[in-house]
Amino acid sequence: MTLSALDAAGTFSGSYHTAVAVTNKQIVVSPLQGAQQHTSGKGQPTFGFTVQWQFADSTTAFVGQCFMDRRGKETLETMWLLREEVTSRRDSWKATRVGTSIFTRIK
Repeated sequence: MTLSALDAAGTFSGSYHTAVAVTNKQIVVSPLQGAQQHTSGKGQPTFGFTVQWQFADSTTAFVGQCFMDRRGKETLETMWLLREEVTSRRDSWKATRVGTSIFTRIK
């Protein structure tokens, strides 16, 4: 995942390159859009972002919090909800998946 700097409103954009997918299509980098709460001085802000997968008929929404340890290492802990397109409302039950992810900064 590559993120832009936050703008004055707390929004950001970027790209996401996953290594995991339930598809036979080639995995490609996909765009993301998000927002972060303005920090309250504690330095552990919450945020959310969505990824529009370019190789699948699905979108994932992530929500989480950024944690900073004593050495300044950032870790993003998220929960995500993936919704894929189905052909009918009757199949809606199988269109959603939920999970968690942890991201650490690599410079």
